[in-house]
Amino acid sequence: MFKTVNTTRILHFLPLLLLLASCGVSKSLKSVPDIGKYDAETPNRIKISDSLYVSEHGRLTHNKQGLWELYAEGNPLQIGLTTGSLTQELFHKQEDALLTKVDEMVPSKTKQYLLRKFLAWFNRKMYLNISNEYKTEIYGLSQYASDTYDHIAEAYPRILYLHSAHDIGHALQDLALVGCTSFAVWGNKTADGKLIIGRNFDFYAGDEFAKEKIIAFINPEKGHKFMSVTWGGMIGVVSGMNDQGLTVTINAGKSKFPTAAKTPISIVTREILQYASTIEEAVAIAKKRKVFVSESIFVGSAKDKKAAIIEVSPENFGVYDVPNSTQLICSNHFQSTAYANDKKNQDHILESHSQYRYDRMEELLGESTQVTPQTAVDILRNKEGLNDKAIGYGNEKALNQLLAHHGIVFKPEELKVWVSANPYQLGEFVAYDLNTVFQDAEKKTLKVTLAKTAMNIAEDPFQYSTAFNNYQIYRKLKEKISAAITNDEHLSPETLEALKKSNPDYWEAYYLIGRYHYEKGYYTAALNAFTLANTKEITTLPDRKGVEKYIKKLKHRLHP
Repeated sequence: MFKTVNTTRILHFLPLLLLLASCGVSKSLKSVPDIGKYDAETPNRIKISDSLYVSEHGRLTHNKQGLWELYAEGNPLQIGLTTGSLTQELFHKQEDALLTKVDEMVPSKTKQYLLRKFLAWFNRKMYLNISNEYKTEIYGLSQYASDTYDHIAEAYPRILYLHSAHDIGHALQDLALVGCTSFAVWGNKTADGKLIIGRNFDFYAGDEFAKEKIIAFINPEKGHKFMSVTWGGMIGVVSGMNDQGLTVTINAGKSKFPTAAKTPISIVTREILQYASTIEEAVAIAKKRKVFVSESIFVGSAKDKKAAIIEVSPENFGVYDVPNSTQLICSNHFQSTAYANDKKNQDHILESHSQYRYDRMEELLGESTQVTPQTAVDILRNKEGLNDKAIGYGNEKALNQLLAHHGIVFKPEELKVWVSANPYQLGEFVAYDLNTVFQDAEKKTLKVTLAKTAMNIAEDPFQYSTAFNNYQIYRKLKEKISAAITNDEHLSPETLEALKKSNPDYWEAYYLIGRYHYEKGYYTAALNAFTLANTKEITTLPDRKGVEKYIKKLKHRLHP
């Protein structure tokens, strides 16, 4: 998700922002939820071992696949306090990882200050658009936040604001979104006729952020019990299933720049998961909430035995259903009639990699007439382009871009779910059965895991291959060469050659080499590199136009 923060856009409006910064911001920062009706007793966390913690209303275990399993129960304040108490070290790590990533993208202290001012102003209305129930849970959680970042904001408003990181990340990007891809199949498309849903969550905020995944099992005082894949400090839902067999996942759409934060999309999906049991009920909840970015909410339902997509944006609302089909695909563009004439959505289809990934998913599902959970995992792990073309590792046109926070597969009618362990979608997919997981957790027995390990799906051997090792080398070299371009540093020819050899099918390698040579004035070498880049599967239309512009400019310079 986090690629390049558009601070230029913020700085352009700086005079207005500073003028407005105090308007509504102070009230937002001082607002706290009404917790008077709840018992605010601090949980007593008992450490059994480095991989097992327990408290009165929950437990936290670390399984051998590296996933943390959290169970929390009670009223909103109890769940927030219990979650914060049990996961406090993970909470601090995630806040460090996220905010350090922001510092890397915006190294200037002045720009960081301006960005904080902007975000405080931008988030000034968020507290008005989140129910007291979820604000109370966040308040309980925030009692365990690190004091390292109190200069940004006090713990409660800061953690509240971080729940919009997913949304703000889309709003502030210069380029096309890193793309999540989801699908559902049922009826004659699955081996037993039952609904299967798969999705990759390509939210990337650095390797450190993706390391400590939490599989949360929440047993609330009101509503349905549910599971979700999350991280420390997060009560919202990006991928989850409740005990009614209703699933939700989110896929970003193309948004125009918003003027104020409203309800973070992960809070909307949390409410759906906690209070809906059918697609109709999910739609009703989504309609009630005001969002500030465009998003597809992919909903699967055991009761309806199918899936549908709720498409939300600040100014529009649509539902995409496929009554005469047994499969549904979602990438990062809207498909409902409500957005048929939406210019931004049409441009996104044309210019981004969303349609390409949609077509690739359609192609792979067409090859799999009887999908099983194993088939679904294989599809999520696929790294090739259309017609199995080698398009380079890390290419955003691939379903598996080798940066996903997690991959997940649901079988809602059986209340079963499989979640990927690190790295990306390549680790073992760990199985959980909601028919028994809450019973096991409520018994407070000191089991080492809540997973049904006999149902796990094996890891991908690709992670032990030379190709994967070369990809890891590529990522490091990419950073080194990008920094050299920015800082006008000199690199050896061997370093540039190593970049190309580490990921030879990826257009970006040749593009970076071309950029380096161009900035150094080595125009013939630059033209050769850009020409090679243009023979590869370039990610987006703007990227291809950028390469072609360099080629045209260099040809004119070399042959006036």
